Amino acid sequence: MPELPEVETTCRGIKPYLVDKTIQQVIVRQMQLRWPVPDNLHEKLQGHHIRAVFRRAKYLLMEVSNGCVILHLGMSGNLRIIPANTVAAKHDHIDFVLTDGNALRLNDPRKFGAVLWTDQSIDKHPLFKDLGPEPLSPQFNGSLLYQKAKNCKIAVKNFIMDSHIVVGVGNIYASEALFMAGIHPNRQAGKISLKRYQKLAEAIKTVLQHAIDQGGTTLKDFVNAQGKPGYFQQSLAVYGRTEQPCLQCGQTIQQIKIAQRSSFFCKHCQK
Repeated sequence: MPELPEVETTCRGIKPYLVDKTIQQVIVRQMQLRWPVPDNLHEKLQGHHIRAVFRRAKYLLMEVSNGCVILHLGMSGNLRIIPANTVAAKHDHIDFVLTDGNALRLNDPRKFGAVLWTDQSIDKHPLFKDLGPEPLSPQFNGSLLYQKAKNCKIAVKNFIMDSHIVVGVGNIYASEALFMAGIHPNRQAGKISLKRYQKLAEAIKTVLQHAIDQGGTTLKDFVNAQGKPGYFQQSLAVYGRTEQPCLQCGQTIQQIKIAQRSSFFCKHCQK
């Protein structure tokens, strides 16, 4: 599933082609994605200028004067800028056609993505109102993690992946950040010191920023807005490296399941 760096990479890729442009037409070829696509989306958007394109958590938002389109890439979706007359391929479900001759096209083989519409404030929308802070924002820090973790008995990996605590720390990046911070993924969240949480918060920021700089991680089929893969997988220290030597100490990387998710760590470097 595309995680925060992949979504941020996509956002940065499509934004220059969309902001201040006018939507001429919305072509919907598949109405049923994760949730039904609004049947009046064309009427809502036709003739409107795109004011802003931004990311919140793992969602992309396209703001116009009368509301906002909410986009999610699901398990394997991607958004690409293409000439509007490009023949639709299999799984090309929705086109946002612009008056300049380009189009934003959603391709989603598994149909787990989403295209929604809202005319209310994003902060009040059910998908966003209870979300935690953005991990790269000043609002996210070790003190926040420490306070939220008090009396928390779940594994720290699950804790930092909880979008009510902080958004966008998916499975790959949680494993990598915990390794960087030297914290075992199965350690109880409520038994970690403030000093270690400060180190973990900085590790989360570092790992996510590095992944964004590298264009995301391509483990299966993620491509950015230009159809190119991300390269952060070449920098992974523990994720997917079961039985390979730790890059810090040389001991073998271990793999365990935490809440049904594969977790990778070094038992020597992470305590």
